[in-house]
Amino acid sequence: MVSLLGSRDELLRVIEGAFKADIHVRGNEITVTGSPDESGTVVRLFEELVEVLRSGGELTPDAVERSIAMLRMTSDRPAEVLSLDILSSRGRTIRPKTVNQKRYVDAIDKHTVVFGIGPAGTGKTYLAMAKAVRALQEKRVNRIILTRPAVEAGERLGFLPGTLYEKIDPYLRPLYDALHDMVDPDSIPKLMAAGTIEVAPLAYMRGRCMPLGTGVLTPEGFRSIGELEVGDLVIGSNGEPTPVIGVYPQGEKKIYRIFSQDGASVLASDDHLWTVRTRDDGNRGKPWRVLQTKELIGDLRTAHYRKWELPLLSAPVRFPEQPVPLNPYALGLLLGDGSITGIGTPAFATNDQELVDALRSALPGVKVRRRGGPNYVLNRVLQPGDSGRVTHPIKSAVRELGLMGCKSPTKFVPDVYLYNTAEVRLAVLQGLLDSDGGPVVQHERSARIQYTTVSPRLRDHVVFLVQSLGGVAYWRARLSSELKPGLVKGKPVRHRHDAYVLDIRLPQGIEPFRLSRKADIYKAHGGGRPMRYVDRIEPRGTAECVCIQVAAEDSLYVTEDFLLTHNTLNDAFIILDEAQNSSAEQMKMFLTRLGFNSKIVVTGDVTQVDLPAGTVSGLRVVQEILDGIPDIHFSRLSSSDVVRHKLVSDIVDAYGRYDATRAAQELKPVQQRGKRRVSDREH
Repeated sequence: MVSLLGSRDELLRVIEGAFKADIHVRGNEITVTGSPDESGTVVRLFEELVEVLRSGGELTPDAVERSIAMLRMTSDRPAEVLSLDILSSRGRTIRPKTVNQKRYVDAIDKHTVVFGIGPAGTGKTYLAMAKAVRALQEKRVNRIILTRPAVEAGERLGFLPGTLYEKIDPYLRPLYDALHDMVDPDSIPKLMAAGTIEVAPLAYMRGRCMPLGTGVLTPEGFRSIGELEVGDLVIGSNGEPTPVIGVYPQGEKKIYRIFSQDGASVLASDDHLWTVRTRDDGNRGKPWRVLQTKELIGDLRTAHYRKWELPLLSAPVRFPEQPVPLNPYALGLLLGDGSITGIGTPAFATNDQELVDALRSALPGVKVRRRGGPNYVLNRVLQPGDSGRVTHPIKSAVRELGLMGCKSPTKFVPDVYLYNTAEVRLAVLQGLLDSDGGPVVQHERSARIQYTTVSPRLRDHVVFLVQSLGGVAYWRARLSSELKPGLVKGKPVRHRHDAYVLDIRLPQGIEPFRLSRKADIYKAHGGGRPMRYVDRIEPRGTAECVCIQVAAEDSLYVTEDFLLTHNTLNDAFIILDEAQNSSAEQMKMFLTRLGFNSKIVVTGDVTQVDLPAGTVSGLRVVQEILDGIPDIHFSRLSSSDVVRHKLVSDIVDAYGRYDATRAAQELKPVQQRGKRRVSDREH
């Protein structure tokens, strides 16, 4: 009864002052006398207040007044509003205090994008922050991102003292204050250092970009990211094409080159996003993390091994099918141990009869004839009526592919095979490995694949084939000057070209060999799992940059050396506060950064715009553009939802009346001028 009536009956006096009914309290019994409507409302009020107390809520004069207003003006139950626990932190529970606040909180649960629009003091940002912290605690998101437009109100940022972060800190202080109310202050620096919580000005959300010349893989091959437009297709992490749905120029940015341990590298900005995980994450089945480049710098090692693993393609890249003039497996064999210089008849050298038989079946119209030892000649099969001028089918294909005249140091894989189906690419790789490669077995370790060539171009193309199939390839050079001479008929012969040795790992399910003796060894020892780790990050000055957004479910796309990266915000709870001070362009940029399994809450007051004259508020425009789109909700709060000092609500209402009166006064002369024009025309 003390909690219900308040200290010194202060709550009871609030109720008595609000109703024309007599309320008498005797012990634990309350008697209400009055008209049926009034007395019935009072009874329902006490029932609701008792329910609030039973659920652990606390009653205040303000809460009682709001409960009375709810019963009189809405069908909502005060107990449902005041008993909804959003977050319990540091001995206090955060709950909505008005019907509109509860509807706002419910909308955040039900919709992906929610706009909270209303005057200051209505709890828009505070409640959104509480929902974000709750989602992080329940592991429904991996990170919280809080942002505000940094609007120069009277002072230009460039002339304020201090570093850039010190200059923008005052604009972000309200977000920090709300965060400290809900999260242990000692843990906040750790969460921010780990990237779990990010607080940044809206302009910084435009980062996560790459230099204009950075290669991005498309179904037709690599293209510069600066050339891409909305609607273009790029390759996602599953090897499938995915459309570009956003392109955002970024201007001059500080950039770094990120290297992986297998020699792959790509340029990106310091706030570009990378999907990574540690060895412990993988062992414990934890999800991948999303970290910025600057968060990885200086944190690349754990004990003696590399810390951050990068994702690889989950399936081979799907390039469009193209016709080829020569069987792909046969081409791989000929590039490995064949003679296709165009001088004389094509030849092939092997001690494996299995490869000879494979060539016979793969090259119709060609007869494989043994010339002695391991050497075979590939003769054209003469058909009835053929003249001596009929072109050899292999020579014709080699000429078409641009391989005519190529010797061991200059051989390569033609583009029509590199950018073809996974079956074609694998067949070429199998031919190369069956001829010049093989499994390498180590004690108590899975077998790796080794391949050797003296052609730098062919080396790069083998790396491309492996990476496009979801594998990794390391290479090292053996300098000709350091190699021991070989023996030919007992005489030493020095090496004339450097040799390149590749160590290869392919994903499970991709067979690197067709030759039985090699395939049996590989299957007996297993191929292991290809892995790629961040090795080092080096500054590379500045460059003109752009960022893109793709429609892939995980937002990943393939960049140079088949490195996977992205710049959208997945598994995140993102809050844009004071959104009325964002331009229309900034609002579009922000909303289109939404990733999968993420939620966005945008808050603002359209009556307090601080943008320069002539700049349209993005919060005003977005209501016209997005209204009616499913999964986007606009919650509107009013002065009756102000939860600060009672005077704030009165101030908001007073300014509202003043603005309405002024607008009417400005409209009146216009209407009078219009009437005079009509009168003059009638006269």
